[in-house]
Amino acid sequence: MWRMLIISMFSLCLLGAVYIIFRFHKLSFVQRIARKSHLLGWLACLLPLAVSACFLAVNVYAAVIVFLHLIVVWLLSDAIGFVIKKLSRRTFRRYWAGAAALAFTAVYLGVGWFCAHHVFLTRYTFTTDKLQQPLRVALVADSHLGITQNGKTFDREMQRLQQHHPDVLVLAGDFVDDDSSREDMLAACEALGRLELPYGVYFIYGNHDKGYFHYRNFSTQELDDALARNGVVILEDASVLLDDRFYLIGRQDRTERGRADMSALTQSLDTAKYMILLDHQPNDYAAEAASGVDLVLSGHTHGGHIFPAGQIGLLMGANDRRYGTETRSGTTFVVTSGISGWAIPFKTGTFSETVLIDLVPANP
Repeated sequence: MWRMLIISMFSLCLLGAVYIIFRFHKLSFVQRIARKSHLLGWLACLLPLAVSACFLAVNVYAAVIVFLHLIVVWLLSDAIGFVIKKLSRRTFRRYWAGAAALAFTAVYLGVGWFCAHHVFLTRYTFTTDKLQQPLRVALVADSHLGITQNGKTFDREMQRLQQHHPDVLVLAGDFVDDDSSREDMLAACEALGRLELPYGVYFIYGNHDKGYFHYRNFSTQELDDALARNGVVILEDASVLLDDRFYLIGRQDRTERGRADMSALTQSLDTAKYMILLDHQPNDYAAEAASGVDLVLSGHTHGGHIFPAGQIGLLMGANDRRYGTETRSGTTFVVTSGISGWAIPFKTGTFSETVLIDLVPANP
């Protein structure tokens, strides 16, 4: 899905560049420049491309996203302007549709920048008759270190979580990315090591953690070692019983060959105890509900990240859920939008978050 979206975005940007240049030339201030110098008037029309190109300092995807939004919003503004003109039967001296497109795009992406870089805290409470004492689970996913989170900011967010006194922290994948640096990876692992939690920190791999292009300056083994040095337990198709109270089960990512079926992961477990499953990608809900686990925690979708990518993913069947919670056959599913996102420093379909889940006894 992502590959198709990326190819479509680049193609649309090439076609849209011509459209934007000619429409930008209709703006009043550009017209005034053009009356003095025809050449300067057309050079001024390169301004939207230049502003978008500034985001190349982040990466090429950020620049494409900015320009793609400008194209789509401008097309919609022109369409609305055309309808208003026909209905009102008026001729407007100024090109208000173009000005509105520029203003709306700036505000919309400004909010998207804030939603990506500011981390909110989302809380859920679920009841269960399998626990005799409350249990507080902290969930973090999709830090993709190097986009909106680095080692220092990740440390700050972990300290904020610590203030809420969770019993256990689970990392549901995509902790690092191809673009993550060794320095940020080590700093983030050390941040995890400074946490004081009764049951510790547990980690599963996402589809990006082991890298796709292998140009980052650390290996998967170095990541494993850094996590282990800081007391983080990696679960790969494995489970652990904590304090004889509850299970944590970690699945390998669905991109891994030979990952275990849900039935194999739970067949030897005591179903009278509460079972929490960590699965990075939320797309095996039927099997997970049938396995009898009580709570499934996922990330991967980034809550939609850039609208309407999340909705497209659901329509294509890439995921069973984009964000939030649902219950199937007694199993509760939670999908977090993640503390960051992949490659793009905007979130227009959601916001960045950490999650606290309070599990409380049904009959205290």
